[in-house]
Amino acid sequence: MNIIRRRSWELPEREATPEAVFFNRRAVLAGLGIAGASMAGAGLPRPAFAEEDPNAGLYPAPRNEAYTLDREITPEKVTSIYNNFYEFGSHKQIASAAQALKIRPWEVKIDGLCDNPQVLDFDELMQKVSLEERLYRFRCVEAWAMAVPWTGFPLAELVRLASPKAEAKYLRMETFLDPATAGGQRASWYPWPYVEGVTLAEATNELAFLVTGVYGKPLAKQYGAPLRLALPWKYGFKSIKSIVRFSFVEERPVSFWEEVQASEYGFWANVNPEVSHPRWSQAREQLLPTGEQVPTQLFNGYGEQVAHLYKDLEGEKLYM
Repeated sequence: MNIIRRRSWELPEREATPEAVFFNRRAVLAGLGIAGASMAGAGLPRPAFAEEDPNAGLYPAPRNEAYTLDREITPEKVTSIYNNFYEFGSHKQIASAAQALKIRPWEVKIDGLCDNPQVLDFDELMQKVSLEERLYRFRCVEAWAMAVPWTGFPLAELVRLASPKAEAKYLRMETFLDPATAGGQRASWYPWPYVEGVTLAEATNELAFLVTGVYGKPLAKQYGAPLRLALPWKYGFKSIKSIVRFSFVEERPVSFWEEVQASEYGFWANVNPEVSHPRWSQAREQLLPTGEQVPTQLFNGYGEQVAHLYKDLEGEKLYM
């Protein structure tokens, strides 16, 4: 007998709202809290920016039914126009500006303490992995939340491809550096390029996911094309975008926001409703685009999969 045991955060896929659910422009703006007057002159970017992609035939990928949701999928019309991407500006409406990002050719460097250092063209990397779709919750440190159908492959696959040495303890990741294209990178007060890091135990956890697509299509630029990270149990700033380098290192890397303001944005950044941000509570989160307030869950509801990673780290500030 094949007994399927659903995890604590799973919901039958039939109860998830499909991408095709329509939200009109006024409802989206109201739900996102964007004042109509402030947008009247600028207009909204188109929700999708079509561009020929050599890997388009790989989408949509099969859905992995082990990763479903306890809430509705956030419509693409919302997530495609509400993005944090500081390389292109400190506001949320950066989708149009992000179209300047050149994602071909795109090289991915794997180096550091590993037996198989290499430089791969992104399209070459895509031939080495198998894609799947996962439905993940996304929780921003700013206390808003989405639910997104990502397509990609486990970060553990890239770790295996690199074959890290025994002394490697962390995976350091780095995004592109091109201030001529990305105006936000001309802001000298930020430590460009954007850097993030995780332990190897986190990197090889089943939930750690390298994203190449969304909503059944190749990843649009404003989401962090062509390759970004999804760590659903952590605050969103840990999910680095537009990655160009993976380095296996022995010492813990200092991440971008940790260097900017370590007292507010730490290395671990695990979601915890009981640990407030210094300037606001994390006890509740606002679902986009409806504005509904719901209780925040420890590890964003993924504790069953990740809590064991932190049992011997009592002295660490795991939730900031």
